[in-house]
Amino acid sequence: MSLAQLAFVGFLNLLAKASSYQLHPNTIPQFGRSSSFKHIDQKTVGAVKHEPERLRYYTIYQASTPPKSGYTGSMATLDIYSFPNMKNNEATGSLIWISNGNGDDPADINDIQAGWTVDPNIYGDTNIHFFVYWTADGYRSTGCFDLNCDGFVPVNTAHITPGDTLDPAGGPITVKIFKSKDDEDWWVYFGRDMTNLNPVGFWPKSIFTTLVDSANHVTWGGYAIGLRGNPSPPMGDGQWPGTGSATVQNIQLVNTDGQGYSEPVWPVALDVFTSNTKCYQASPFANNMFYYGGPGGCTK
Repeated sequence: MSLAQLAFVGFLNLLAKASSYQLHPNTIPQFGRSSSFKHIDQKTVGAVKHEPERLRYYTIYQASTPPKSGYTGSMATLDIYSFPNMKNNEATGSLIWISNGNGDDPADINDIQAGWTVDPNIYGDTNIHFFVYWTADGYRSTGCFDLNCDGFVPVNTAHITPGDTLDPAGGPITVKIFKSKDDEDWWVYFGRDMTNLNPVGFWPKSIFTTLVDSANHVTWGGYAIGLRGNPSPPMGDGQWPGTGSATVQNIQLVNTDGQGYSEPVWPVALDVFTSNTKCYQASPFANNMFYYGGPGGCTK
């Protein structure tokens, strides 16, 4: 399958390797140490059933202490990078996850995602692609990437369509996902300028079960996929986190009016997770952003 199935059959093994952020010698010294990873739902980032040879690596921050009414959206600015030498069965990218489920029953997991990826398995090339993904049953039988099944409804006047290629010369992308108070559907907005975002389309609330009203997890970060036994590809821009490396910036939650806001308790209320700090790392979260990435090279 793919990127949306980035995760989590196999994530238990990754958790065994999890550790709090450790400053790499090449990162800028004022970073210090971030809060340790506390918990992430096993299913919120996807599941892979038939690809045991593909290993998935993550560097993410997650908000998992929602208000009583739940989370209704998020937005962030993602740096994008080209990887023309990406091989089949390799992938890299960055995204926003919004999900809900109690964690006891995998079928309860509802998940929506948007971001960018370089993934020859999905797209048949090494271009950078804008993508969306959804599932309403824990990645079992519902959901797909982009417009490959019924679910995501594109807007006729959209400036971009899921699956379209992105030019890295255009700079970072900003993605916003939120549940609109007008129709109660989950909308995706996209732009190259954070002050000028345009609607891409929406997931109707009717296709979901636990994500009908709100979410209980919001996650931001990067990932890489590689074959077991082969060096894993870079994440971010391939540099260790620090000035000049890949970022996830302008991180905010979004209300049902589509307006972004920051939690005053950040970064204390955020969890950080890096699946293998020998190959990838994340900086501490500060000023609504973090650096992330690494050269890769992991084989297990």
